[in-house]
Amino acid sequence: MTWEAWVAVSAAVAAVAALLLVLVLWLRQRELRRRIESPRESATARALRLARDVDEDAQLVAFVANPSKPDVPALRTAVLEACAELGLPAPLWFETTIADPGVGQARKAIAEGADVVVAIGGDGTVRAVAEGLVGTGVPMGLLPLGTGNLLARNLDLPLSDPMAALHVALEGRDRTIDVGWLRVHRWESDVDDAVAEAADDLPDQLDLPRDHIFLVIAGLGFDAAMVSDTDEQLKARVGWIAYFVSGMRHLHGRRTRVHVRLDDQPMTSTRLRSLLIGNCGKLPGGITLLPDAELDDGWLDVAAIDTRGGIAGWAQLFGEVVLQGAGMRNDLPGKIGRIDHTRAQEVRVVVQGGEHVQVDGDIVGRVTELSARVDHAALVVRAPVA
Repeated sequence: MTWEAWVAVSAAVAAVAALLLVLVLWLRQRELRRRIESPRESATARALRLARDVDEDAQLVAFVANPSKPDVPALRTAVLEACAELGLPAPLWFETTIADPGVGQARKAIAEGADVVVAIGGDGTVRAVAEGLVGTGVPMGLLPLGTGNLLARNLDLPLSDPMAALHVALEGRDRTIDVGWLRVHRWESDVDDAVAEAADDLPDQLDLPRDHIFLVIAGLGFDAAMVSDTDEQLKARVGWIAYFVSGMRHLHGRRTRVHVRLDDQPMTSTRLRSLLIGNCGKLPGGITLLPDAELDDGWLDVAAIDTRGGIAGWAQLFGEVVLQGAGMRNDLPGKIGRIDHTRAQEVRVVVQGGEHVQVDGDIVGRVTELSARVDHAALVVRAPVA
């Protein structure tokens, strides 16, 4: 074997060993873990101002469903029966369209007096419904039917039991969470986001900047290219594993020169594979990319991800991700695979030549300049009772 092959094999063995170590630690600590709640009184006060004081047995529930999901017809019958059994008024039911993935439907639900609006579908449907509910004080419930189910995952909602998720949507507690907004200032290719366009009062003004909502993570570089290149048919068959299959095709992609400004600090320049701007950090497969991120802390967590050394660098990076998910950090210098963490309330990014950009798994386009900001405690969601 060549020395490059030996390095690759050694790195792979080290990554597997790190994964086994994390699994042991996770099993020992699983019963001790609890979701971190923000101690700040401001979030609680905002929740009291925004959330409606609705008697649980009289709330009017509206469902916004993505009809392309195969489980929706049977689920509609089940949720209507469940509402009737609880003695709730006949719920409202709306379905998304290609032209409007849920923004207008959520706004119509509010106009018709809904006390809670439940998004039924994947991350795109959740983004759209959240766009329609931001700042209204009307809680959003989730029945996750997608591939990633990113926000539901970070809220510790049931992912494989829609009726259990319905119970949370109807009888859970209201809490406020932050919302991220990404704005494209310059682009290399056309920018396209059905959610932002549906939210725009002037949909024909394509040359005007739009705010693209994200609830979990916006990303630039490798992660967005991976999402863009994922085979939809494969994703339908194997779920989130399809993203990893796509990612393998981009392991040897180029590193990108990125200029970043955090809040009012001077702009800095670095080379990296991905830049992540997150509101929370749990991903499928037990991966935690942003271990310090909280949904309601008023901050965006920023991660600069870089690798060198080919497969060895990616193997070390994988080990870093696994270890940080278990609460362990490797701060040794000279690493060929690294994740640098920081946080800000506003982020400005410039990339010469453009890079793919995604928001919660939806591709925006190839962008050369963007900004992101956090909207603190702007959305009320239904969460499990602590």
